[in-house]
Amino acid sequence: MEYYLGIKHLHLTLIGLSGLLFLLRGVLMLKQSAMLQHPVLRISPHIIDTGLLIAGFSLALMAGMKPGAHLWLMAKLIALALYIILGTIAIKRGKTYRTRVIAFIAAIAVFVYMIFVAISKNPMIWA
Repeated sequence: MEYYLGIKHLHLTLIGLSGLLFLLRGVLMLKQSAMLQHPVLRISPHIIDTGLLIAGFSLALMAGMKPGAHLWLMAKLIALALYIILGTIAIKRGKTYRTRVIAFIAAIAVFVYMIFVAISKNPMIWA
């Protein structure tokens, strides 16, 4: 448990970086900018998000959490899968501009949902 706080700070930092980078890439997608193809913008999300997942799973393991026993954690994992799918559609897989825009907005909403679930430890943030 001696590393828990450091890993938690790393996790929070990576959440911020991941969110900001997704917003930047989304804005570039909206502008249909060629900068979206820059190697740094194509590779860094994978590095940051891998670190984010490793830190998140490490925290859950260190705290003895299991998704089935903690509904908020299960909700976050399901939301994470949805966020990844929507983000992929928004940035590269959406066939039309409209589809990419809708997926981008939905991905942002899911990202915000995950933050509120993590803070409140409640999967039904609206209740």
